[in-house]
Amino acid sequence: MVTQFKDYFSKQANDYRNYRPHYPESLFEYLAALVPDRQAAWDCATGNGQVALSLTPNFQQIYATDASEKQISHAFHHDKINYSVAVAEKVGLGNQSIDLITVAEAVHWFNLEKFYQEVQRVSKPGGILAIWGYWYFQFLPGEEHLDQMCRKFFTTVVDQYWDEEINLLIQNYQTIPFPFSEFKTPVFTMETQLNMEEFMRYLNSWSAIQKMIAVQSHEPILEFSNRLVKAWGDPERKIIFQWPLHMRVGRIE
Repeated sequence: MVTQFKDYFSKQANDYRNYRPHYPESLFEYLAALVPDRQAAWDCATGNGQVALSLTPNFQQIYATDASEKQISHAFHHDKINYSVAVAEKVGLGNQSIDLITVAEAVHWFNLEKFYQEVQRVSKPGGILAIWGYWYFQFLPGEEHLDQMCRKFFTTVVDQYWDEEINLLIQNYQTIPFPFSEFKTPVFTMETQLNMEEFMRYLNSWSAIQKMIAVQSHEPILEFSNRLVKAWGDPERKIIFQWPLHMRVGRIE
């Protein structure tokens, strides 16, 4: 049975699937190299299944769980992926059955003590846990006007609507307990190109934007959108966005 959780993503599950940036292939090659036996992986809080899909080239079976039934209903299908609705702290996986456990952009929502207990239960001896997240995007040189406008909107309007758990993400997960034999990880960066509509749909997938709309209706985001039209220029112009990833990876003894 799924217990109560903070569901900020079911409503915009379609935008989450279509407009969230994708993780680099090199990230999954790195993780696979850490795992000698690649029979089974568990992608916890899988959302739209983006990470689960990226694990399929290297693992025989991927178990992908999420507490949101709607997120699961929008997930990418693959013969190797077994989706199920479950909270992170209690999944229907066998004891010592998993070689790699991944959590992308979600561990800050968990009850860490209970989640780590579940990690210890389902992991094979010597299995790997990898958690990572990303925060504010970066523009390339030449887009300073857009960068300034976006940062002002986020810091003066949007920031007040983030839940307190987001602070763990802002701190790059360095302040959370991580009781595993930790690796020094390479630096990975996501990169994608978005036109103006795609960028706005990406913002719509943010929990803080959805909370702001619920409290103030759509007025603040519409005002921002109107300013963005002038700053962006041709709305079909593709702009490069980058997101540095912040990771913690450890071996489960």
